[in-house]
Amino acid sequence: MNRPIGVFDSGIGGLTVVKELIRLLPNEKIVYFGDTARVPYGIKSKQTIVKFSLENILFLLKQDVKTIVVACNTASSAALPILKRHFKIPIIGVITPGIKEAIYATRNKRIGVIATKATINSHTYERQIKRINSSIKVFNQACPLLVPLVEEGWAHQKATYDIASFYLNPFKKSKIDTLILGCTHYPLLKSVFKQILGSRVRLIDSARQVAFQIKEVLTDEGLLNNKKVGVRHIFYVSDELQQFKKVAKIFLGQDIKNLRKVNSV
Repeated sequence: MNRPIGVFDSGIGGLTVVKELIRLLPNEKIVYFGDTARVPYGIKSKQTIVKFSLENILFLLKQDVKTIVVACNTASSAALPILKRHFKIPIIGVITPGIKEAIYATRNKRIGVIATKATINSHTYERQIKRINSSIKVFNQACPLLVPLVEEGWAHQKATYDIASFYLNPFKKSKIDTLILGCTHYPLLKSVFKQILGSRVRLIDSARQVAFQIKEVLTDEGLLNNKKVGVRHIFYVSDELQQFKKVAKIFLGQDIKNLRKVNSV
Protein backbone atom coordinates (compact mmCIF):
# COMPACT_ATOMS: atom_id res chain seq x y z
CA MET A 1 0.00 0.00 0.00
CA ASN A 2 2.93 2.32 0.57
CA ARG A 3 3.87 2.20 -3.11
CA PRO A 4 3.53 5.57 -4.87
CA ILE A 5 0.95 6.93 -7.28
CA GLY A 6 2.48 7.56 -10.70
CA VAL A 7 1.57 10.67 -12.67
CA PHE A 8 2.80 11.72 -16.10
CA ASP A 9 2.24 14.71 -18.34
CA SER A 10 3.81 16.07 -21.50
CA GLY A 11 5.29 18.82 -19.36
CA ILE A 12 4.25 20.69 -16.25
CA GLY A 13 0.47 21.09 -16.43
CA GLY A 14 -0.11 17.78 -14.67
CA LEU A 15 1.03 19.42 -11.46
CA THR A 16 -2.52 20.73 -11.06
CA VAL A 17 -3.50 17.07 -10.66
CA VAL A 18 -0.62 16.49 -8.25
CA LYS A 19 -1.79 19.43 -6.14
CA GLU A 20 -5.28 17.93 -5.83
CA LEU A 21 -3.88 14.46 -5.07
CA ILE A 22 -1.72 15.88 -2.27
CA ARG A 23 -4.71 17.75 -0.86
CA LEU A 24 -7.11 14.78 -0.98
CA LEU A 25 -4.62 11.97 -0.27
CA PRO A 26 -1.97 13.39 2.10
CA ASN A 27 -0.65 9.94 3.04
CA GLU A 28 0.18 8.94 -0.52
CA LYS A 29 3.58 9.27 -2.16
CA ILE A 30 3.64 10.58 -5.73
CA VAL A 31 6.13 10.00 -8.52
CA TYR A 32 5.68 12.59 -11.26
CA PHE A 33 7.21 12.50 -14.72
CA GLY A 34 7.11 15.58 -16.94
CA ASP A 35 8.25 14.86 -20.48
CA THR A 36 9.64 18.37 -20.90
CA ALA A 37 12.09 17.38 -23.65
CA ARG A 38 9.23 16.43 -25.97
CA VAL A 39 6.55 18.94 -24.98
CA PRO A 40 4.08 19.93 -26.38
CA TYR A 41 2.10 16.81 -27.24
CA GLY A 42 -0.84 18.90 -28.48
CA ILE A 43 0.64 19.50 -31.94
CA LYS A 44 1.93 15.96 -32.55
CA SER A 45 0.37 13.03 -34.41
CA LYS A 46 -1.69 10.40 -32.62
CA GLN A 47 0.94 7.77 -33.40
CA THR A 48 3.67 9.86 -31.77
CA ILE A 49 1.52 10.65 -28.72
CA VAL A 50 0.77 6.94 -28.21
CA LYS A 51 4.47 6.07 -28.53
CA PHE A 52 5.50 8.70 -25.96
CA SER A 53 2.71 7.67 -23.59
CA LEU A 54 3.72 4.00 -23.69
CA GLU A 55 7.31 4.98 -22.89
CA ASN A 56 6.14 7.18 -20.00
CA ILE A 57 4.09 4.34 -18.53
CA LEU A 58 7.06 1.98 -18.72
CA PHE A 59 9.23 4.55 -16.92
CA LEU A 60 6.71 4.91 -14.09
CA LEU A 61 6.36 1.14 -13.74
CA LYS A 62 10.10 1.01 -13.05
CA GLN A 63 9.38 3.26 -10.06
CA ASP A 64 7.07 0.55 -8.64
CA VAL A 65 3.90 2.67 -8.77
CA LYS A 66 0.53 1.15 -7.85
CA THR A 67 -1.66 3.22 -10.16
CA ILE A 68 -1.04 5.78 -12.90
CA VAL A 69 -2.68 9.07 -13.80
CA VAL A 70 -2.36 10.23 -17.40
CA ALA A 71 -2.42 13.90 -16.37
CA CYS A 72 -2.43 15.13 -19.95
CA ASN A 73 -5.64 15.72 -21.88
CA THR A 74 -3.91 15.19 -25.21
CA ALA A 75 -2.46 11.81 -24.14
CA SER A 76 -5.76 10.84 -22.50
CA SER A 77 -7.70 11.54 -25.70
CA ALA A 78 -5.21 9.86 -28.06
CA ALA A 79 -3.69 7.02 -26.07
CA LEU A 80 -5.73 6.00 -23.01
CA PRO A 81 -7.65 3.06 -24.54
CA ILE A 82 -4.41 1.63 -25.92
CA LEU A 83 -2.61 2.08 -22.60
CA LYS A 84 -5.38 0.27 -20.75
CA ARG A 85 -5.16 -2.66 -23.16
CA HIS A 86 -1.38 -2.94 -22.73
CA PHE A 87 -1.11 -2.73 -18.93
CA LYS A 88 -2.92 -4.38 -16.01
CA ILE A 89 -2.20 -1.57 -13.55
CA PRO A 90 -5.13 0.84 -12.96
CA ILE A 91 -4.71 3.81 -15.33
CA ILE A 92 -6.86 6.93 -15.01
CA GLY A 93 -7.12 9.69 -17.59
CA VAL A 94 -8.23 13.26 -17.04
CA ILE A 95 -11.10 13.36 -19.52
CA THR A 96 -13.84 11.04 -18.24
CA PRO A 97 -13.93 12.40 -14.65
CA GLY A 98 -14.43 15.95 -15.95
CA ILE A 99 -17.11 14.84 -18.41
CA LYS A 100 -19.15 13.12 -15.72
CA GLU A 101 -19.02 16.21 -13.51
CA ALA A 102 -19.97 18.51 -16.42
CA ILE A 103 -22.99 16.39 -17.36
CA TYR A 104 -24.08 16.46 -13.73
CA ALA A 105 -23.56 20.24 -13.51
CA THR A 106 -25.21 21.50 -16.68
CA ARG A 107 -28.75 22.82 -16.41
CA ASN A 108 -29.43 23.86 -20.01
CA LYS A 109 -27.53 20.98 -21.67
CA ARG A 110 -25.05 23.29 -23.38
CA ILE A 111 -21.43 22.48 -22.49
CA GLY A 112 -18.27 24.22 -23.72
CA VAL A 113 -14.86 22.56 -23.98
CA ILE A 114 -11.50 24.34 -24.20
CA ALA A 115 -8.33 22.34 -24.87
CA THR A 116 -5.31 21.91 -27.12
CA LYS A 117 -5.75 21.47 -30.88
CA ALA A 118 -5.00 17.75 -30.69
CA THR A 119 -7.59 17.18 -27.97
CA ILE A 120 -10.26 19.20 -29.77
CA ASN A 121 -9.50 17.51 -33.12
CA SER A 122 -9.85 14.07 -31.50
CA HIS A 123 -13.53 14.86 -30.67
CA THR A 124 -13.08 12.72 -27.56
CA TYR A 125 -15.03 15.04 -25.26
CA GLU A 126 -17.95 15.38 -27.65
CA ARG A 127 -18.17 11.63 -28.34
CA GLN A 128 -18.09 10.69 -24.66
CA ILE A 129 -20.64 13.34 -23.67
CA LYS A 130 -23.01 12.30 -26.47
CA ARG A 131 -22.60 8.65 -25.50
CA ILE A 132 -23.89 9.43 -22.02
CA ASN A 133 -26.50 12.02 -23.01
CA SER A 134 -27.20 12.56 -26.70
CA SER A 135 -29.37 15.62 -26.04
CA ILE A 136 -26.44 17.72 -24.78
CA LYS A 137 -24.93 20.21 -27.22
CA VAL A 138 -21.12 20.53 -27.10
CA PHE A 139 -19.18 23.60 -28.23
CA ASN A 140 -15.42 23.21 -28.73
CA GLN A 141 -12.60 25.74 -28.81
CA ALA A 142 -8.87 25.09 -29.20
CA CYS A 143 -6.79 27.55 -27.15
CA PRO A 144 -3.13 27.02 -28.15
CA LEU A 145 -1.79 30.29 -26.71
CA LEU A 146 -3.00 29.78 -23.13
CA VAL A 147 -0.42 27.16 -22.10
CA PRO A 148 2.68 29.29 -22.77
CA LEU A 149 1.04 32.27 -21.04
CA VAL A 150 0.47 30.18 -17.91
CA GLU A 151 4.03 28.87 -17.95
CA GLU A 152 5.38 32.42 -18.25
CA GLY A 153 3.48 33.32 -15.08
CA TRP A 154 1.22 35.70 -17.03
CA ALA A 155 -2.08 34.52 -15.54
CA HIS A 156 -3.00 38.04 -14.42
CA GLN A 157 -1.66 40.07 -17.34
CA LYS A 158 -3.98 42.06 -19.61
CA ALA A 159 -2.62 40.23 -22.67
CA THR A 160 -3.80 36.94 -21.19
CA TYR A 161 -7.25 38.38 -20.54
CA ASP A 162 -7.48 39.67 -24.11
CA ILE A 163 -6.42 36.34 -25.65
CA ALA A 164 -8.73 34.34 -23.37
CA SER A 165 -11.58 36.70 -24.32
CA PHE A 166 -10.93 36.01 -28.00
CA TYR A 167 -11.22 32.28 -27.34
CA LEU A 168 -14.17 32.39 -24.93
CA ASN A 169 -16.44 35.08 -26.37
CA PRO A 170 -18.10 32.66 -28.83
CA PHE A 171 -19.34 30.67 -25.83
CA LYS A 172 -21.46 33.66 -24.79
CA LYS A 173 -23.38 33.42 -28.06
CA SER A 174 -23.67 29.66 -27.59
CA LYS A 175 -25.18 30.28 -24.13
CA ILE A 176 -23.24 27.52 -22.40
CA ASP A 177 -23.72 27.14 -18.65
CA THR A 178 -20.79 24.74 -18.10
CA LEU A 179 -17.20 24.91 -19.33
CA ILE A 180 -14.80 21.97 -19.18
CA LEU A 181 -11.19 23.05 -18.67
CA GLY A 182 -9.73 20.44 -21.01
CA CYS A 183 -6.07 21.13 -20.28
CA THR A 184 -4.30 20.78 -16.95
CA HIS A 185 -2.83 24.29 -17.27
CA TYR A 186 -6.21 25.97 -17.40
CA PRO A 187 -7.20 25.81 -13.70
CA LEU A 188 -4.61 28.54 -13.11
CA LEU A 189 -6.73 30.82 -15.30
CA LYS A 190 -10.04 30.25 -13.52
CA SER A 191 -10.28 33.84 -12.29
CA VAL A 192 -9.76 35.12 -15.85
CA PHE A 193 -12.40 32.77 -17.25
CA LYS A 194 -14.88 33.85 -14.56
CA GLN A 195 -14.33 37.51 -15.44
CA ILE A 196 -15.05 36.81 -19.08
CA LEU A 197 -17.96 34.37 -18.79
CA GLY A 198 -19.54 35.51 -15.53
CA SER A 199 -20.59 33.59 -12.46
CA ARG A 200 -23.45 31.68 -14.13
CA VAL A 201 -21.03 29.48 -16.09
CA ARG A 202 -19.67 26.65 -13.99
CA LEU A 203 -16.02 25.77 -14.58
CA ILE A 204 -15.18 22.06 -14.46
CA ASP A 205 -11.67 21.42 -13.15
CA SER A 206 -10.81 17.85 -14.14
CA ALA A 207 -7.87 17.72 -11.72
CA ARG A 208 -10.14 17.68 -8.70
CA GLN A 209 -12.38 15.00 -10.18
CA VAL A 210 -9.35 12.86 -11.06
CA ALA A 211 -8.18 12.97 -7.44
CA PHE A 212 -11.58 11.74 -6.25
CA GLN A 213 -11.51 8.91 -8.80
CA ILE A 214 -7.99 7.86 -7.77
CA LYS A 215 -9.11 7.71 -4.14
CA GLU A 216 -12.06 5.54 -5.19
CA VAL A 217 -9.85 3.19 -7.23
CA LEU A 218 -7.27 2.81 -4.46
CA THR A 219 -10.02 2.12 -1.92
CA ASP A 220 -11.70 -0.49 -4.14
CA GLU A 221 -8.36 -2.20 -4.87
CA GLY A 222 -7.29 -2.19 -1.21
CA LEU A 223 -4.30 0.00 -2.08
CA LEU A 224 -5.14 3.15 -0.09
CA ASN A 225 -2.39 4.17 2.33
CA ASN A 226 -3.97 5.18 5.65
CA LYS A 227 -0.71 5.86 7.49
CA LYS A 228 1.57 8.83 6.88
CA VAL A 229 4.93 7.10 6.83
CA GLY A 230 7.75 9.10 5.24
CA VAL A 231 5.69 10.73 2.48
CA ARG A 232 8.24 11.99 -0.05
CA HIS A 233 7.21 13.01 -3.54
CA ILE A 234 9.71 12.63 -6.40
CA PHE A 235 9.62 14.66 -9.61
CA TYR A 236 11.35 13.58 -12.82
CA VAL A 237 11.76 15.59 -16.02
CA SER A 238 13.36 14.76 -19.35
CA ASP A 239 14.90 18.19 -19.90
CA GLU A 240 16.14 21.33 -18.13
CA LEU A 241 15.54 21.36 -14.37
CA GLN A 242 15.55 25.02 -13.40
CA GLN A 243 12.71 26.15 -15.67
CA PHE A 244 10.56 23.28 -14.44
CA LYS A 245 11.35 24.18 -10.84
CA LYS A 246 10.46 27.82 -11.45
CA VAL A 247 7.12 27.10 -13.13
CA ALA A 248 6.28 24.29 -10.69
CA LYS A 249 6.16 26.83 -7.89
CA ILE A 250 3.39 28.66 -9.77
CA PHE A 251 1.38 25.45 -10.01
CA LEU A 252 1.94 24.04 -6.52
CA GLY A 253 2.37 27.26 -4.57
CA GLN A 254 5.59 25.97 -3.03
CA ASP A 255 9.10 24.94 -4.00
CA ILE A 256 9.48 21.34 -5.05
CA LYS A 257 12.13 19.03 -3.68
CA ASN A 258 13.54 15.78 -5.04
CA LEU A 259 13.65 16.98 -8.64
CA ARG A 260 15.67 14.76 -10.97
CA LYS A 261 16.48 14.62 -14.67
CA VAL A 262 16.31 11.40 -16.69
CA ASN A 263 18.21 11.09 -19.94
CA SER A 264 15.77 8.69 -21.57
CA VAL A 265 12.48 6.97 -20.84
